[in-house]
Parts: sequence; structure tokens; C-alpha cells
Amino acid sequence: MFKRNRHGIQIKSPEQLEKMRAAGLVVGRTLDLLKRSVEPGMTPLDLDSIAEKAIRDEGAIPSFKGYQGFPATICASVNDEVVHGIPTDARKLREGDVISIDCGAILDGWHGDSAVTVPVGEVDPKLTELMRVTEEAMWRGIAALRPGRHLSDIGFEIEKYVKSQGRFGIPPEYGGHGIGTEMHMDPWIANHGRPGRGPVLEEGMCLAIEPMVNLGSERTRVLSDEWTVVTVDGKSSAHFEHSVAVTHNGPWVLTALDGGESRLGGHSQN
Repeated sequence: MFKRNRHGIQIKSPEQLEKMRAAGLVVGRTLDLLKRSVEPGMTPLDLDSIAEKAIRDEGAIPSFKGYQGFPATICASVNDEVVHGIPTDARKLREGDVISIDCGAILDGWHGDSAVTVPVGEVDPKLTELMRVTEEAMWRGIAALRPGRHLSDIGFEIEKYVKSQGRFGIPPEYGGHGIGTEMHMDPWIANHGRPGRGPVLEEGMCLAIEPMVNLGSERTRVLSDEWTVVTVDGKSSAHFEHSVAVTHNGPWVLTALDGGESRLGGHSQN
């Protein structure tokens, strides 16, 4: 029922890609709502409630809730939290914070997964630059998703861009992944490395591209909740992600509302 190539990577048919797009749009619309909702005084748990209602109102199911025991609909990582932050009402967002929101949904058995880092009110220019660099690095990685290129080209483009922009840290333990009938599938995608290595990209592959970039050192640790990853030096981090299909026309950004057209020069399909 589900085709895989010789590396075990799931290859989607055109009809299956349309289902992936439908799931991706649920995530894209939910994140768009969450970005507009973030303001000082809210708690991460407030955002989690908004996300769960938005996903279920579209007839979808939150991917994260219950996944390996994760208790919430979104991951909400504030300031020095890199990824996998558990939303709680223990603290309110304050002017000057940044919050990374990772969101996933299942629709008709197919997964969408995307993340964005959002400023809370006015933030330090260093944080604005961190977010800009991380998001642009994601788009540089996405642009490499073309048939005939290699998997490692994605991480190479991400790392090359980040390093060209200043002294930032890329946590080496975390990266992107295949996506489809499961949220996390082969292959794992590093956000660093040499080009021209690993499997050749093929039409029908769907990959989640997600650079995480730290304002300081690349070093991280996991808190006692066994989920939340934080920077060792206490400096802030940013995280952006999109689920993307490899097509003969170039990358189709399944979780972007415009399919990626505004950032990829019109090579995407809607």
C-alpha cells in the first residue's frame, strides 16, 4: 500500500501527496492562528488550548498529544528552551521573550509538522536576527529538495548559511526527518555536514526540514521532565520547520499556506 525505495524511505503517489497537503494545511492554519495569538500575559498552556481546538475543529487529531507520552498538543519552547518544551501555566509570556511553537496534526492518516519562533512584543535586535537567520537557513535547506540531489545537501546548505551569518550554534543532536503515515520516519536529516552524501532525493519523498539555531554555544541538555531541551549557556534559541514534498517542479512546502511560492521563486505547486 505504501511504496518505499531501497533505503526504506516512503515514496508518496500524487494522490497521497494531496492528502499530505491537506494535513499540512491544518498545521499551517493552526500555526498562523497561534502566531497572531501570542502576546504578553498569555501562558504556553493558553496557546496549547487554542491549537488543540483549531486542529480538532478541522476534523484532525493532534500528532503530539500522547506521542511517546508527550502530554500536550504543541511543543512550546521559551527563550533558552530549544525544542520539546511542555506547555504549562506556570509562567506567563513577557515582553521580550521568544517562543518556539512546534505543531503537528493527523488528517485521514497522514501527518503534517511545522514550527515557528515568535517574538513576544518588542524583542532584542539580537533575537530578531537569530530568528531571521534560522528561518532563512530553513528555506536554504528546503531549496535543496530537488530530485537528483543528495540528502546531506540539505544540512550542508543550512550549516553554510548559518555560519556565514555570524557565531551561532547548531545543536548537532537534533534535525529533521521523513514524514508521512507516521510523524517521524526515515531518513533522519542533519542540520550540518558535507554535500553529496546519503540517499538521492526522489519525487514523492516528504521530509520535515527543521533547523534549530542557538544564539550562543551549540551545547544543550535535557531537563528533568525528560522532554525540554535547553541551551547549556542559557542563551536563546530559535526553531523553524516545514514539511516538504520533493516534486519534479521543485519543493512543495506542504505546511506553508502558499505552498512555499513566496520564498522559492514560484517553483512550488499549490
